[in-house]
Amino acid sequence: MYNILIVDDEPLICRGLASLLETSGLNIQNIHIAHNGYEALDYLKMENIDMLITDIQMGAMSGIELMQQAKIIKPWVQVIVISAHETFQYAQLAMRLGARDYLIKPINSEQLLNSVRHVLLHMDKPLQDQAEIISDLREHFRMEQPNPQRTELLNRLLGEGPSNLPSEMIMLEKQNQVHLHGPYFAMIKIRLDIHSDMKAIVYEEKDVTLLRYAVLNIVNELLDKEWDHYSFYSHDKEVSIIVQWDEERYGDSSVDKTNQLEMIGRSLHFNIHKFLRFQCVVGISQILKGREFLQELNDQVNKAIVWNREHQDHHVFYFGDFKWALFTEDPSEEELAAQNNMIVERANEYIQANYVQKGLTLNEIAQKNHVSPNYLSYLFKKNMGINLWEYVIKLRMEESKRLIQHSDLRRYEISERVGYESPEHFSKIFKKYFGISPSEMKK
Repeated sequence: MYNILIVDDEPLICRGLASLLETSGLNIQNIHIAHNGYEALDYLKMENIDMLITDIQMGAMSGIELMQQAKIIKPWVQVIVISAHETFQYAQLAMRLGARDYLIKPINSEQLLNSVRHVLLHMDKPLQDQAEIISDLREHFRMEQPNPQRTELLNRLLGEGPSNLPSEMIMLEKQNQVHLHGPYFAMIKIRLDIHSDMKAIVYEEKDVTLLRYAVLNIVNELLDKEWDHYSFYSHDKEVSIIVQWDEERYGDSSVDKTNQLEMIGRSLHFNIHKFLRFQCVVGISQILKGREFLQELNDQVNKAIVWNREHQDHHVFYFGDFKWALFTEDPSEEELAAQNNMIVERANEYIQANYVQKGLTLNEIAQKNHVSPNYLSYLFKKNMGINLWEYVIKLRMEESKRLIQHSDLRRYEISERVGYESPEHFSKIFKKYFGISPSEMKK
């Protein structure tokens, strides 16, 4: 049974879509409704949401921004976008963020149900256990090995720099094998930890090759449609990805590129574990301008991956989260702990000062602390023992309780004071948190 969140600033559309899905006979448990992006984020943070159906233009927070936030909070959430605008740019952005479909208003009922049914059927596909995966790969998977010349060239490029490879590069560019023109580049590296979930399975060396090839297929399936990238084998249990942007695409400031890279990293980790049943560690570099920095980007992803030694329960690492410049040599465990504690302390201070702000987001808290949302969420939970957004809601609810018990403010005034867009949404959160409504607590 699945939980669906419908988001649209037109209540009539929300009710119509909810009614259509409720009577569809699909495998749906709960349907939640939000009328703006900020309400939707609360549901995403507090409920087990499997699918998001969102309008693309909703005032203060667009559907695109909501998708970005949703993929940071729950990278597995499936998204269907609805829009009154048949604009290629909107559709392209939505698909780049992982939308499964883009439907134009007025919504055709059968088209929506077909789209939802297709996504749910894909989610309903039973997962194999590890032994079945290995058996199927051995029996059915036929590898088409990546171009070995290109793989070798790209690995040499990362190790030696572009100045040492002019003739090979020119030749492969002429053969349409490689076009590393950028001028903006980033790297993602996936290190496979095949043993972590497969201790009880005996597999041969060729099985590792099959699994790595399966990982390469997952990478290409996730990135091929919207990303200009090259994915290739690096070391025995690694797959590297070079992502590039031209001036025009990089100049599009509607989507934060670093957040997108982090979302890709989390999505890769999630899908590899889901479909292949083993863990991996993902390192993500910064974005630099110029092909001459590819070697440095490779060093960055390698350093980022190393942090898994300190945080073995975390799997996606962005190089920019760690203040490398503070250390002249590899930092000690005490220095690492101090740096992480400082990140959490500063985030806590910012939350304490701004939790009543309407539209407060994880992105904003992370940006103010110069750290990625992914890493901040992980550190906050690890250090504070509570999910970051649960902590924000706790502060809001305790303040609203104090105002209810010790003031004559009306519900809508309290809602305003603790950062909620609407009194109705505030009441839903309040009742879920305390088990009674604001009016019942007042009595």
